[in-house]
Formats: sequence, C-alpha cells, structure tokens
Amino acid sequence: MTPSTTPPRPVASGAASPPRRGRPRDAGRDRALLDATLAVLAESGYGGLTTAAVAARARVSTATLYRRWSSKEDLVIAAAALHGEGSYEQPDTGGLEGDLRVVLRDKAAGMTGEPGRLIRALIGEAAHNTALAEVLVTAFLRPVYGRVAEVVRRAVERGEIPPLDGVELLGEVVVGPVMTHFLLTPRLPEDVDEATARQTADRLLPFALRAVGGTPSG
Repeated sequence: MTPSTTPPRPVASGAASPPRRGRPRDAGRDRALLDATLAVLAESGYGGLTTAAVAARARVSTATLYRRWSSKEDLVIAAAALHGEGSYEQPDTGGLEGDLRVVLRDKAAGMTGEPGRLIRALIGEAAHNTALAEVLVTAFLRPVYGRVAEVVRRAVERGEIPPLDGVELLGEVVVGPVMTHFLLTPRLPEDVDEATARQTADRLLPFALRAVGGTPSG
C-alpha cells in the first residue's frame, strides 16, 4: 500500500517576505556624521581628529558611527567622496573661453567651500598616507582634469584650436594655478567670499586660455 502524501500548501500571492533584521540606514545621520567630520578636521586637523569627537559633534554614539565607518580614515574618505568634484556638470557654453570660465569658477568656488577645507586638512597627511592621497586624486583632481580635457576636445572639434598632444595633462595647467592660489594664500578658504573667488578665476582665465591654444576675447 502506497503511503499517502500531503500536498504542499500553496503560497499566498503577495505574501510578505521575512522581515529583515536591523534598522534601515538613516541617510540624514550619515550626512550629519560627515559634516561633523569636516568640522572637526577644520578645527583639529587630521592628526587631531578622533571618531569620538566626530560622534560627539554629530550627537550620536560612537557605536552608531562604527556601524557605518570602521575608522577615521574611512570617515574622511567618505567625506571627500561627498564633497568631491563629481557633482559638477560638463560646461557647454558653445565656446572654449566660456567653457573654461565655468570650470575655473567652479574650481575656485570649491576651493573656498567645504572641499577647500577638506583639501587643506588632508594635503599634508596625504604625503605619507596612500589611501588619503588616492582619495584626493579621485575625488578632487581626476574629475576636474576630465572636464578640462572634454572642453578642449570640443574646442578642437569646433575648429577653435588646433589638436593638442597630451590633453590629459592640460588639467594640471588649467586648474593648477587656481588650486595653488587658494592653497598657498594666507587667508583661509572660508574667509574668501564667492565673488572674490569668481574674480580670481576670471583673472586666471586668459592665461588658461592661451595655455590650450586659445585667444582671449577683448
């Protein structure tokens, strides 16, 4: 005699999945921690930054911080990614001079805001910390260098300037003076207002334009 079998019970359509463990990550708390990281960096530098100080500034427990980032290095890398150059759109004013003006003004504004504070705090530490050096390059240099290369490529296609060799190096020539000006000036980035930053960028524009083979108007 064949033993009877019980057919499997059908699964109800739309049945809820088993609940996930833990709470969903709070993006607002993440941002508060990254903002606190920048504030502590500005006050104490990288050497004086501690996870306890960041947690206290953000008004969360250190356990909450460590559930997100395991070290102060990870915190700083995340802050750099948040305030890096990747959010800027590629300029398209229709001309080389206008496009370069946008890039230079963006970079000048960035050097006087949160990104500038972060770069200042990290640039010395990055000399002997490979991870921080890499994040400075990937968050702040490669994106703007890429913008410059694209601006030049479009200008060549329009016939404004002749083709150039070593286009990947032009970013250093075009935006390097802006960075040098704000990194070496005795005034802190937060002491420079947006209008002053824009004026600085505009004064550097003719030199940047000539460097890529363009001719300033007027």
